[in-house]
Amino acid sequence: MIPSIPQKIKLLDANILKIIAVVTMLIDHTALAILMNRILLPAAPISRGTGLYRLYMLYKVLRGVGRTAFPIFCFMLAEGFYHTKDRQKYALRLLIAAIVSEVPFDLAFYDTPMYTGYQNVCFTLLLGFLLLWEWEYFKNKWYIQVVLGLLLGFTAWFFKTDYSWHGVLLIFIFYLLHDFRIPQLICGAISMLWEWPSVFSFILLLFYNGKKGHQLKYFFYIFYPAHLFLLWILYVCL
Repeated sequence: MIPSIPQKIKLLDANILKIIAVVTMLIDHTALAILMNRILLPAAPISRGTGLYRLYMLYKVLRGVGRTAFPIFCFMLAEGFYHTKDRQKYALRLLIAAIVSEVPFDLAFYDTPMYTGYQNVCFTLLLGFLLLWEWEYFKNKWYIQVVLGLLLGFTAWFFKTDYSWHGVLLIFIFYLLHDFRIPQLICGAISMLWEWPSVFSFILLLFYNGKKGHQLKYFFYIFYPAHLFLLWILYVCL
């Protein structure tokens, strides 16, 4: 028998989890865009025992904290897939967010408005959402499900979206084990061991109570490109 999570410890609603994800994402991106790209890289190589080395260690800690964000976003996406009344509009929002965010993403991390070597995480979330959608649409045709699923994972890998096929797989795990929370989180954590600091986020997800909380529906779509653009402005000003 699969153990269940006691109701009394389920203290976090969807909105609180999203806020945690947004804050840790901001920490992560600030560390990369400012600490690494603007301060540490221009000063390389960095010697042990120096102030820059201590700053580098701070950078590593902040990036580790930032790994919390992505699994939470994937988890919320899988939950959203189950509860949304209009999957077409949901997918369209993700597509628009991905397109709008690409230039700020490239500016923040590569200091150029067009960098084709790596794509923002909204594309990964979109591909994951499409995988869940096709999996349900072709539920009686497993061979189509598998082929399309592999194709979507390959697309993430080929176009080098953030977290690549690993992210698409994580979304699928959250979906496939939706009704079995503990196995869902264990399998999800195992799939992310290659990015081991992210495992902490799966502990947070144990406390999810299934409620929406106070809704800030479009804030998260706006925040992603906006914070990237502001980080680039800060990068330029420094």
